[in-house]
Amino acid sequence: MSGSNSSAPGSSVVGVPADPVSFTVHSMPDPRAAASDASQQRRTALGRLKMLMVLLVCASPVIASYFTYFVIRPQGRTNYSTLIQPVRELPAALPLANLEGQPVPATSLKGQWLLVVVGDAACSEACEKRLFLQRQLREMMGRERERIDKLFIVDDVAALRPELREALAATPPATVLRAPRDALAQWLAPEAGQPLEAHLYIVDPMGNWMMRAPADPDPAKLKKDLERLLRGSSSWDQPGR
Repeated sequence: MSGSNSSAPGSSVVGVPADPVSFTVHSMPDPRAAASDASQQRRTALGRLKMLMVLLVCASPVIASYFTYFVIRPQGRTNYSTLIQPVRELPAALPLANLEGQPVPATSLKGQWLLVVVGDAACSEACEKRLFLQRQLREMMGRERERIDKLFIVDDVAALRPELREALAATPPATVLRAPRDALAQWLAPEAGQPLEAHLYIVDPMGNWMMRAPADPDPAKLKKDLERLLRGSSSWDQPGR
């Protein structure tokens, strides 16, 4: 129309910008990608936790049994024998030999619970009494006795009496080895004021000396200690080496 103020599209009115408001458009985060990242982080954390748990189980299979039965114990229950803390590992270089003088690797003792008696070849009456206790204690364990071996360590080079050898060979036979007394002292130790041969020593299947019976022990009380150990280790220890 004549005289009208018309303008083409895109033109501006005097004093007013053609594009009064300018927007900058940003891309929004994808919620699906964020959820995927969070899920991946959770899986990674869970995987690490599982790996740590496996390592702990593999590295310390006896911790749970010792902790349960000798640390967190019901009120009024105490172990009769002395618990060795920390345990003393079987020395790999312990010079052991059989009665014929042939070397025996210390590692061959691992894999079974051991009831250990130390004495000389003469084996006094007190020594014979400990060997008898060793035998009876194993038999008192019933069906669990197959998880236990008897070990008699002779600390000199003299010959054993024929009747003693025969008794030690009776079914089930005891393992009889020789070792120097000073070398044994690097592994086993008596109570203060007692000689090395005064005790029965309990060694776990990993070769750790972990318990010492009192001199002249009460068999019934000692049996209870051993029962707790066998019960607590039943999940990881099986009969045989």
